[in-house]
Amino acid sequence: MDKIKNNDSYGLKRLESKNAKNAIIQKLSQDFNLTPIIAEAFYQQVSVYFSEHSNISLSSGEVSYEAVCSTEPAGKHIRLTRKVTCRLKLMDINSDFDALANFGLAGMRRLRIERLTRQAYDQGALLTYEDIALLLTTSPATVKRDVFFLRKDGKFIMTRGTKLDMGPGLSHKSIILDLYFKGYSFTDIELKTNHSETSVKRYLADFIQVATLYKQNFSQQQIRLIAQKSDRLVREYIQLYDIYYKLDNKRLLELISPEPADVNQAKKKSVPSSGRGGKNNE
Repeated sequence: MDKIKNNDSYGLKRLESKNAKNAIIQKLSQDFNLTPIIAEAFYQQVSVYFSEHSNISLSSGEVSYEAVCSTEPAGKHIRLTRKVTCRLKLMDINSDFDALANFGLAGMRRLRIERLTRQAYDQGALLTYEDIALLLTTSPATVKRDVFFLRKDGKFIMTRGTKLDMGPGLSHKSIILDLYFKGYSFTDIELKTNHSETSVKRYLADFIQVATLYKQNFSQQQIRLIAQKSDRLVREYIQLYDIYYKLDNKRLLELISPEPADVNQAKKKSVPSSGRGGKNNE
């Protein structure tokens, strides 16, 4: 066998070069005036893109949809933003039909808005009103009214505008953390805000980073640069810290201290306060 391979009397190497991959590489090299090595590198990269955006298996009721990556900043042209291919459950027979029977078409549409926005966000993407309208074959104005209704009902609908905090008011992250410090369980927060437990824990990790830097006397500007968070979010997290530290909030103390909360409580009783929570005058 080794002798046959070494001699290559069957011309295996030449035959291997006649596959689709090499045909595409040859066309890339010819059409774009590239060296074979560069053309092959392009082919490999395009193969990765194809796998990420096209080679997706779908279950019954699911659709594949391209949405803007959740980390993309505001103000960037939509054509230049990074996209994420999402698997979205457009139709869930049991829950959708139940909503239709009890609340009509509007109720079913709102249930789908909750589901689609949550699924997109869990996959690292954000839907806009226009995206939702296209998926649900309705108008952006109708989606906007539905989202307003859902938010009035206490639900958080994670759209691109909401995530980037384009509108007025307290950011959704701070509201969710406020619920956590008030004693709500992850399950309660998930039901109340339409956010997964994974998302809530990610917000808590960001808060811990900001709070830790704040305790170490870093300025808001320094915290913003180190944590890579907006001025507004850093300011809100610091406000949350100050409010709940003064209240000796058990959950906050457990988050920010490497020691048990009861040890911190004992230390606070024996050491005079030096101003804002956790800071000293060294």
